[in-house]
Amino acid sequence: MDYLFTEDQKALVDLARKVADDHVRPVAARHDRDGTFPWEVVKVFAETGLFGVVVPELYGGLGLGVLELALVTEELSKACGGITLALAASALGMFPLLLSGNDEQKQRYLPDLAAGKYLAGFGLTEANAGSDAGAMRTRAVREGDDYVLNGAKVFITNGGTAHLYTVIAVTDPKRGSRGTTAFLVQDDFPGFKVGKHEDKMGIRASATAEIVFEDCRVPAANRIGREGEGFLIAMKTLDKSRPGVAAQALGIAQGAFDLAVEYAKTRRQFGKPIASLQAIQFLLADMAVAIESARALLYQTARHIDAGNKDVARWSAMSKLCASEVAMQVTTDAVQIFGGYGYMRDYPIEKLMRDAKITQIYEGTNQIQRAVIGNSYVKG
Repeated sequence: MDYLFTEDQKALVDLARKVADDHVRPVAARHDRDGTFPWEVVKVFAETGLFGVVVPELYGGLGLGVLELALVTEELSKACGGITLALAASALGMFPLLLSGNDEQKQRYLPDLAAGKYLAGFGLTEANAGSDAGAMRTRAVREGDDYVLNGAKVFITNGGTAHLYTVIAVTDPKRGSRGTTAFLVQDDFPGFKVGKHEDKMGIRASATAEIVFEDCRVPAANRIGREGEGFLIAMKTLDKSRPGVAAQALGIAQGAFDLAVEYAKTRRQFGKPIASLQAIQFLLADMAVAIESARALLYQTARHIDAGNKDVARWSAMSKLCASEVAMQVTTDAVQIFGGYGYMRDYPIEKLMRDAKITQIYEGTNQIQRAVIGNSYVKG
């Protein structure tokens, strides 16, 4: 099924598939085992123009939408969800600039980001402000032509590898979430430091680190939007980026399903391939139905966003919730099909199960997604 893709979209999928097959899949196990960042693959992403998918042509990008970014993310994630995050997280870091940045800021940063000359990151989460993003404590105080930032952000994807971070900080503590502001912070600004690098269960090829601000001076020209708009910009960003998490989850699920089908056809028990057993066929059937359901919801959500509709929060949350739940169930069932071998690192299937788990957690836990969805119906 081609889901009514254009020829250009099909060509983009083919390109992403070739990059995945030639450059991502061959090194996925090594980077997962060693927990190393895949700079050599990042270079390929840059050379093929994949960093510029959602960047307007005016700034050197491809000028495409959330759907095309989802297609690329899904295809790459079939090979490795962790390596794919170098690209997907850079898009996340760019979205506040794309959505709310001024022309000067876009001209200054987007061409280099589209070319993959450096990566971006998104700094929202803090040690005591995860799901409760309104509880953040990182402060930004205006001093002349600068803002001085103090505090820390944790679990930052591309942390320590990105050059540019979109950071949400408190400028007026009395106003709660309405007292937060968004900033573009470079890693070479005075007072910027990289803290703890996380040793993770999954997506180990992705860099995850704490970023620290100790009297970090950020030019006022790097403020995105007005003071007090930070939380709103962050939420609009997540509405755009959550389909990317759904695409990552979907790719992981599809990758696990493909491996499970191949294994079931070749693994013999009781004198025949286990694929001939009804129990295995039922597992595969349920996995396939779940994957295709999540895929249809994701593509429809992406098209809904790209059409310029305003009521995107509900659909973005639904696609992220659905695809990540599917990814966890499908990878778990795939390990079951592999049996004891599925538990061993000699086979790639256990990695996919580990990678799937984070999709239920980051960019808003699935409990938060349910709250977003439920509230959208209650409030009408």
